[in-house]
Order: sequence, then structure tokens, then C-alpha cells
Amino acid sequence: MARAVSVRRKAVVTLVAWTVGLAIFFPILWTILTSFKTEAQAIASPPLFFGFDWTLENYATVQERSDYFRHFWNSVVISFGSTLLGLLIAIPAAWSMAFVPGRRTKDVLMWMLSTKMLPPVGVLIPIYLIFRDTGLLDTRLGLVIVLTLINLPIIIWMLFTYFKEIPGEILEAARMDGADLRSEILYVLTPMAVPGIASTLLLNVILAWNEAFWTLNLTAAQAAPLTAFIASYSSPEGLFYAKLSAASTLAIAPILVLGWFSQKQLVRGLTFGAVK
Repeated sequence: MARAVSVRRKAVVTLVAWTVGLAIFFPILWTILTSFKTEAQAIASPPLFFGFDWTLENYATVQERSDYFRHFWNSVVISFGSTLLGLLIAIPAAWSMAFVPGRRTKDVLMWMLSTKMLPPVGVLIPIYLIFRDTGLLDTRLGLVIVLTLINLPIIIWMLFTYFKEIPGEILEAARMDGADLRSEILYVLTPMAVPGIASTLLLNVILAWNEAFWTLNLTAAQAAPLTAFIASYSSPEGLFYAKLSAASTLAIAPILVLGWFSQKQLVRGLTFGAVK
């Protein structure tokens, strides 16, 4: 029998949840508001929250100074390309770890996760030299490869967790019906794990979209995504907060919209297998 939850406890939990949510969202809200201010109003003291003259001048200046849509397209290609390539590699890998008996599976997973503990700057020079000598420097293909390798441990870990929730007897029944390995993964396992795969895709698209270290160090102009687009508004002359906020708003707007429309699928995927 489920325990009754008091009205007071519900109110306290709701208040805490809203407080935490607003605290997390406030920097984004402040960035959006600052993007509609003049430079003088952006650095005014005390800060102006709503009492300022709204203007679109910053957005016009940003578009005149930088080709937003080129950077946007680079971000789309790099983030979705690296995530889809990672899924193509991770789905068979996670399948083998989840359904093929092995004593060393946990050790392999821990080893894969340990690669995320290495500071990226530790391997920057060799990767930069490899990219320079192979012609991958300042190319979208090069960034797709790098971001795939960076996020691959996370993708495999997430998919492994989701696949473990699928009964192995279903796959055994498919084998008895004559399904080969390709058919088993493509037509049996993958459709059953769609919520988990979708949430993995969304989270890793966000990670790739927000990646700044590699995109700033391995690109110059041709393949520069929105992270480089934002960084271009930090100059030796100082920070132009209003224009920087406009560039940041343009950079985060697509991923905010994506997250808003896919939040139901994301929650469903994150809770996949939680209820038996």
C-alpha cells in the first residue's frame, strides 16, 4: 500500500524543486535579457533586470560581423554526426557486453570510463600534429572523429545500462526463429531499446554541441562551430557583454528548443527499465 503524502510535504518539495530549477535557469535568463540591452546598460550598476530599453541592435551586429548560419550548420554536422557515428559503434559493443557472458565486462567498462579522467590538454599536442599531417585540421570530419572518440565511453555505458534491462530470453527466442546476429541487433534489440537510444542520442548531442576545448583548438575558420562563434566576441580590447550575450543566445537557442520538444522522450529514456 502506497504511503499517503501530506499536502505540506508536497508544497515543500514543489517549492524546493522550483527554487532549484530557477537557480539553474537564471544564468540563461540573464544572458537572454542582456542580449537585448545596450552595452552601457549591460554593465550598469546596479544591474537592470527589466527596466531598460529593449533593442535588437546586438543581434544585427552579430550577424553582420559573423556568419551565424555557417557556424550553426557546422555545429549541427559535428554534434549529430559524432553522435550517430558513436551509436553505430556503441550499439554492437554494448550488445556484446550485455548479452555475451564475460568475467571482465565490468573491468572493460571501468577502463573505458577511466579515459574520461585524462585532461584533454594532455593529448592536445599529439592529436593536433596528427590532424595537421593528415589534413584533418579545421575540418568537420576531424571534429566528428574526435568528438566520437571522446563521447564513446559515455554512449557505451548508457546503452549497456539500457540493454541489461531487456530480457535475454527475447533474443534467444529470435535466434531460435533463425535470426542472425545482424537481424537480432537491428530488428529485435534496437526497437526494444528505442527510448534508451533516444535519450543517449539527445544527451550526447548536447555534450558535442557544448564542446569547446577541441573545437577551439582544432578549428580556425572553415569548420568553426558555435562555440568558436561565441569565443570570437572575447577580444583584447575587452568584453562586449551585450554582443557576447546575443551570440550566446543564438548559440544555445537551437539546443534549448530541441531539449524542450524532446523532454518527454528524454525522461522516458532516463527512466527506461526503472519500473519492473
